[in-house]
Amino acid sequence: MSIGMKRGTVYLEDHQTYWEESAKAVIAEIQNALVGLDADVQHIGSTAIKSIKAKPIIDIAAAVDDLDEVIARNEKLAGLGIIFRFDERPKHLLYVKGDFEKDTRTHHIHIVPKGSEEWKNYLCFRDLLNDDISIAGEYEQLKLELWDKYADDRIAYTDAKEAFICRLTAQARRIYADKY
Repeated sequence: MSIGMKRGTVYLEDHQTYWEESAKAVIAEIQNALVGLDADVQHIGSTAIKSIKAKPIIDIAAAVDDLDEVIARNEKLAGLGIIFRFDERPKHLLYVKGDFEKDTRTHHIHIVPKGSEEWKNYLCFRDLLNDDISIAGEYEQLKLELWDKYADDRIAYTDAKEAFICRLTAQARRIYADKY
């Protein structure tokens, strides 16, 4: 069972139930730190898709009404090992968790406004891949090909997936238009 990856690198593993357990534990920490903000916090990304291989970094998204209220809790989050990385308001805040001395990240936490396009995209994409194993398989195949090509260049790996993800996200948004 593995969780975490050195920044800049790429490798994929079979789905691990430990990823779900880790996501639940960190979600509980985030909800505790954001108590009173009515945050909706969910496991997203490839580690939330049981049928495909994924990088062993847990992606979590939280939807809140006010990003400034989250930033005001940076010290509390840092006490949990959840470190603020950057601010792209009005779109989102990024936090990370991991072993910073070893330059390893275990969790990426994306905080976005409630009802935002980013929030809907995260959840619809996840749901589509969990609901349609053939589409999930296409995504996994792309990830495997890109891993082979970009094992030491995570930026290139991520950029090369973008068009496919955009296409699937648009499809997912049509399917789940009324869900989120």
